[in-house]
Amino acid sequence: MADGQVKHDYHLVDPSPWPIVGSIGAFIMAIGGVAYMNANGLFGYHGPAIFFIGLAIVLYVMMSWWRDVIREAEIAKDHTPVVQLGLRYGMVLFIASEVMFFVAWFWAYFGAFLFVDEAQQATRFAVTGGVWPPAGIEAFDPWHLPLMNTLILLLSGTTVTWAHHALQQDDRKSAIQGLWLTVLLGAAFTSVQAYEYAHAGFSYSGNIYGATFFMATGFHGFHVLIGTIFLAVCLGRVYAGHFTPKQHFGFEAAAWYWHFVDVVWLFLFFSIYVWGGPDVVVH
Repeated sequence: MADGQVKHDYHLVDPSPWPIVGSIGAFIMAIGGVAYMNANGLFGYHGPAIFFIGLAIVLYVMMSWWRDVIREAEIAKDHTPVVQLGLRYGMVLFIASEVMFFVAWFWAYFGAFLFVDEAQQATRFAVTGGVWPPAGIEAFDPWHLPLMNTLILLLSGTTVTWAHHALQQDDRKSAIQGLWLTVLLGAAFTSVQAYEYAHAGFSYSGNIYGATFFMATGFHGFHVLIGTIFLAVCLGRVYAGHFTPKQHFGFEAAAWYWHFVDVVWLFLFFSIYVWGGPDVVVH
């Protein structure tokens, strides 16, 4: 080029403070977590305060960093088709990592569930009695609150798809309606799960059933909460005039994430609530 500049489709990001600030926040969180678990250590009983200071820094970095990405897309127009392709690959890899995250919890659950009377696992046999659910555990009725939450999530999958197709047709009114319904359904799921947890007939500690149940369903509930916030931000961006029928990857990423959450719940529902529920005792 005559002016010494090379024209290309890639986005070379500007220098940003957020990686180093985010690292500092994460480090402070780690120090606070360690201090909380070791109250007699260097920081005494200040662990929770240190942890939440680090958490506040991390949350601030997240909001600021994502704000900058939105500005790159909406104002600077840096998200060319090539850049969008890279963002899609990144989101696919992120969801794949989340799949493996849940594989770990399912592995722990099925390891205890399917081999409850394994001869080499004498300790497991002692605490479960060789049956699943273990003796003394009052498992949830899968056809009550769990079924209700299943229907809520399945319906939310249709509403977010409706919003996506509306956005592709440049029907912003319908997109807003679909997103509002999805966000409300996500909040409803969280509320029902909180009610379910409050009335659980077992606890997290003291038994392998409670530990595997709450880790698997609890982390899924956390992902539903994150997905609800993700979609609420997309709703705000639609109100702000963001997204076009041809360029709306931020919304697509949220929709992909939401469908991933739906699929994980279906597997949770049938494997933990139904197959490992009160009506099927495994020896």
